[in-house]
Amino acid sequence: MSIAVRLSGVSKKIKGRTVLDNVTITLEKGKVIGFVGHNGSGKSMLFRIITGLVKPSSGEVTVLGETLNKEASFAKNTSVILEKPGFLDHYSGYDNLKFLADIQKKIGSQQIHAAIQRVGLDPADKRPVKSYSLGMKQKLAIAQAIMEEPDLILLDEPMNGLDEEAVSRVYSIIREEIGRGATILLASHHKVDIETLCNEVYKVNSGVVTGAEK
Repeated sequence: MSIAVRLSGVSKKIKGRTVLDNVTITLEKGKVIGFVGHNGSGKSMLFRIITGLVKPSSGEVTVLGETLNKEASFAKNTSVILEKPGFLDHYSGYDNLKFLADIQKKIGSQQIHAAIQRVGLDPADKRPVKSYSLGMKQKLAIAQAIMEEPDLILLDEPMNGLDEEAVSRVYSIIREEIGRGATILLASHHKVDIETLCNEVYKVNSGVVTGAEK
């Protein structure tokens, strides 16, 4: 089995409150792996720790063969959507993605245009992001997550604000990303998303992550 993510005894405490409790899981490459749980259950914190945005209080996190905070501070070849997308409001969607792409310089304008088109937006749209609807901002966040073809993609409630047509498009994108060899971790409140897309599912409840279900 080829491993994308391994968490060993990972816990996170904030101001004395346990947000994640001794999480030990191994996630295989090339799958869509679902995480379900109510608001505040710990799903978003789990994703933050896997990407390296937050350090665990204890335990070890290995992503794509590298142990975070030992071999790397942040997970490499990884992208993430977390909660409300954050963009520079006074710039266009394309400009926002160009700023992000310039950090690693892996891709150029052609790939940015292609990602924006894949999610159903117009890369030539010059309107500032502050004029975008919630659904448009969510599409732009998804474009950001896929534009550099990362090996690991974490999607926290990616269908928020999307209409039926857009959801169908995102389903297709997820399948295409798996087809090229990516691994996707998906947190969603929508049962149909989990049932339709995921190869296995983990339940998160009060910071405890329990067994995979096929």
